[in-house]
Amino acid sequence: MSDTAHETGGAGPSHRGVEAGVAVVVGAFGIITVLGSLKVGIGWADDGPMAGFFPFYIGLAIIIASVVNLYNVLAAPNDGSVFATWEQIYKVLTVVVPTAVYVTIIPFVGIYVASALLIGLFMLWLGKYKPQAAIPVAIGVPIFFFITFERWFLVPLPKGPLEQMLGLAVG
Repeated sequence: MSDTAHETGGAGPSHRGVEAGVAVVVGAFGIITVLGSLKVGIGWADDGPMAGFFPFYIGLAIIIASVVNLYNVLAAPNDGSVFATWEQIYKVLTVVVPTAVYVTIIPFVGIYVASALLIGLFMLWLGKYKPQAAIPVAIGVPIFFFITFERWFLVPLPKGPLEQMLGLAVG
């Protein structure tokens, strides 16, 4: 991230707090990896390493790195710098939240309907395009990718009820 958050003087989460939070979350991921590896075995079997052997040591490295990062963050003097202003975080969330919803709805409505909704939403809301421009693009892009992937390259992508209704869900 650029230094603009530091220069604006705006309110937002502290740089130190974000770094500590990331270290804790990544450390938790390492702990989950180690615990999962222990369940499947980390030893050496007659035919070689057990399934958890490699993930165990990767998880251990993640935990060690997280502890070092957390120590460095907490040991450093607190300069009070802001990681990002709330306005900057809002701008990031305007992309992250719809994208997360997009990924979540794909299994239910299919990739083509979800893509049309995401493209249309982004064009109307973030791009400030008029519906006359946004709607044809939001419909046209998924149709283009349907023809490209499903018909030309024969790569099936997740389909939903609309494709079932139109008879497009069968190979």
